[in-house]
Amino acid sequence: MTTTKLASMTASEDRQLIGAFLEMMAAEAGAAANTLAAYERDLRGASELLAGQLAIAAPEQLKRLGEEWMALKRASVARKASALRRFFGFLHDEGLREDDPSPALPRPAGARPLPKILDHGAVDALFREVERRKQEEANAAALRMAALVELLYGSGLRATELVSLPRNAVSPDKPYLILSGKGGKERLVPISDKARAAVTEWRSLVPRESPWLFPSGKKHLTRVRLYQLLQELGAAAGIPPERISPHVLRHAFATHLLEGGADLRALQMLLGHADIATTQIYTHVDSRRLIELVNSRHPLVDAQRRRA
Repeated sequence: MTTTKLASMTASEDRQLIGAFLEMMAAEAGAAANTLAAYERDLRGASELLAGQLAIAAPEQLKRLGEEWMALKRASVARKASALRRFFGFLHDEGLREDDPSPALPRPAGARPLPKILDHGAVDALFREVERRKQEEANAAALRMAALVELLYGSGLRATELVSLPRNAVSPDKPYLILSGKGGKERLVPISDKARAAVTEWRSLVPRESPWLFPSGKKHLTRVRLYQLLQELGAAAGIPPERISPHVLRHAFATHLLEGGADLRALQMLLGHADIATTQIYTHVDSRRLIELVNSRHPLVDAQRRRA
């Protein structure tokens, strides 16, 4: 059964959600005009085939959609399926769907590529630039940037969760916060001492009447603006624009925790994933490290050492 907050849909509402997805792809993923045009064609075509009900489509409907594509070239089917997967991922991230029906789509071109990752050197460069701004500029923008980056990389928050944090969400005397994420599910999010200190510094400049930790006008900071700020910070730190985004920092948080020995189930809880299969995309540690891990930690190695 489809679990969604979109109980029913009209064709115009379907088009509005497609438009919101394309806006996100342009702002956060930096998609090129040709890519956006292809996504729009494929999504609107699928929406028409499903009578304007694409956003609430059930897996069975997507299987039938795949059958409609049978006569097309494999590359065309792969492109269409990829567009729909990203669209359903967007709906899932926004909390509009609790499920993701995209596994029902055909995969003629193999598995999707792994997400982008920042290595430790790039993360260090990013934080050096954050610290430089705090020391040399010492203004509100520098303090806000420090709090944003500390929470993104230090706690693995989603962009939407971060920008919409209430003013007093992070307490100076608690190393965690209780976050209501996608689908209204609550999870415990650890907050490092450094992140709490950065938030405390920034919050001292936030108007007391603001309900948001990161206000912007009458609302809170937008995801688009957060993306732009990170791009600017990354450029100053020598990181190419295509390598950095809020999700890339969330991914770095997860991958670096795994590299440090974190348990996959614990990571699932920290990231707020309903299904551990989603968490498994963060296990793309390099083969050299895995070989070293087996060679140093396997019980047979200890037995051989004892006999030596």
